[in-house]
Amino acid sequence: MSNKASPASWTIMITDGLHASAIAIMEKTAAIQNKPDISADDLIKAIPDVDALIVRGRTKVTADVFAAASKLKVVGRAGVGVDNIDLKAAKDRNVIVVNAPQSTSVAVAEHTFALLLSLARQVPLADAGLRRGEWLKKKLEGFELSGKTLGVIGMGRIGAHVVTRAAGFGMTCVGYDPLISADEVAKRGAKPADLDALLQQADILTLHVPLTPETRGLINAERIAKMKKGVYIVCTARGNVIDEAALLAALDSGQIAGAALDVFAVEPVVDSPLVKHPKTVCTPHVAAQTGEAQVRAARDIAEEILTVLRGEAPRWRVA
Repeated sequence: MSNKASPASWTIMITDGLHASAIAIMEKTAAIQNKPDISADDLIKAIPDVDALIVRGRTKVTADVFAAASKLKVVGRAGVGVDNIDLKAAKDRNVIVVNAPQSTSVAVAEHTFALLLSLARQVPLADAGLRRGEWLKKKLEGFELSGKTLGVIGMGRIGAHVVTRAAGFGMTCVGYDPLISADEVAKRGAKPADLDALLQQADILTLHVPLTPETRGLINAERIAKMKKGVYIVCTARGNVIDEAALLAALDSGQIAGAALDVFAVEPVVDSPLVKHPKTVCTPHVAAQTGEAQVRAARDIAEEILTVLRGEAPRWRVA
């Protein structure tokens, strides 16, 4: 059966907000339901009348949502990660899932360095001290990025942007990605290595992988033990790629000298020992939150959604 429908009959629901320019694109051919605070229960009640659903990270598109969706043809993630969408249920219900993988790459790569530099130069501690009226100059000694080896796990778009920027700081990059050939890793500016070799070489480790069954708990106690003592870790990927209990123990023991985290196993974070730890710098999952990235993500996903509704092949089909 064709997924095509008359434009007048299309209904597109947006649950987590979207830039006005993207809404304007879709309003030309579809009815828009903008429900940025919709609850999980209300989503299930409303989804039977919806042809397309656009979400960000807050909304969970579960098997129950798909089961209730009698008209749904496509779900779009205005961003990269789709771990909040049940891809198996989507496939079972013949619903296409698309994302906007190119929209936030630069923003995330730049935030990776914002975190790394904050960690290296203890910027949050210095700022907090001055705000308290304390001059902590003699207590705050950082380290330079120049001459350090950066281990990049995940050499996709974001990882490649990170490598380019690391070169400007005089860093040597080692890259690992099981989905990309060694030749391609080298073309993207990093020395190819298997995971164990990378862990043994890196002075600083940065993670840029999606959350999948294979990457969940990728950085665990066993792998932390293989790292250099005093390594630093930056994560702007997904919280569950790191075993947080193992990370906390390694921070306490000194095996890991510091960690900069934008993502956590459970979000929003409530009373996390990692956030309160003196060796961490933490932000609330904001790596992709630039004005430029949000406009790109919104417009890209709007165009993908309309492409699918027209019965055409999207650029960035996930499932």
